[in-house]
Formats: sequence, structure tokens, C-alpha cells
Amino acid sequence: MLIDDLQQESRRYLASYVMFNQAVADHLKLHPTDVQCLNLLTAEPGPFTTGRIAELTGLTSGSATRLVDRLEKAGYVVRHRDKTDRRRVRVEPVPEAMRDLMELWSELSQGWRAMFADYTEDERALLYRHMQRTVELSRQQIARLRDKE
Repeated sequence: MLIDDLQQESRRYLASYVMFNQAVADHLKLHPTDVQCLNLLTAEPGPFTTGRIAELTGLTSGSATRLVDRLEKAGYVVRHRDKTDRRRVRVEPVPEAMRDLMELWSELSQGWRAMFADYTEDERALLYRHMQRTVELSRQQIARLRDKE
């Protein structure tokens, strides 16, 4: 396959995921970035602070604070003072709200699981490596764009 074809399909792939994320956000009546933050809160080890959320999402600290404000208002997270360092505020998912979100993710992920099941073990390993490299490249590109601001 030619690199140009792969690059073109990559653009379609990314656009389809952005549109999928928008549909999930619309369904949940959330901002698309908020949905991905909740996704990261279930995929990454805690504890979480607004600063850690800024790191995970690539947002500025101010944007991450506004994101946490929206999630708190929507009932997905609560803020608690850290018991060992009162200056630090932890952001904790609300279990009931996250359970509802995880049920939706589980329902939606059935199609992905079926698709991945059609691949060989070697192909799944390649896809996994590709996804890991994509995450790292995205982090680098976000940092690069932020440095230009």
C-alpha cells in the first residue's frame, strides 16, 4: 500500500473517530473533550488532580479546570481535599455515574471487539503497537502545537 493512500485513509479514520466521539458526547449531553477525559479517568491509574488531567488531555491548566467544573456540574466527578496535603485537590469519579458511562462503553465496544476478533494474533499485535505509537505521537504533536502559542 502506498504511503499516500495510508495517509489519506488515516485522515478518514481520525475524522470518523472524532465524529463518533461527538455522537457519544451528544448522547450524554457533554462536551466531546469531557467524554474523552472520562474515558481517560477509567483507563489511567489515579489519583487525579486537575494538573494530572491537564497532562493526560494535553489541555492547559485553565482549560482542565473548566473541564473538571463541567464534569462536576454534570455529576461525573467530585473534588476532595487531599488528606495528606490540604493544598492539593483530588478529582474523583462518581461511581454511579461512571457505572452508567461504562455500560454505554461496553455496549458500544461490542462492535470493536467483533472487529478485532477477525484479526490474527500478529495483526492485533501490530494494531496494538500502532495505537501505542499513535498515542505517543499525538502527545508530541500537542506539545509542539502548544509551544507555538
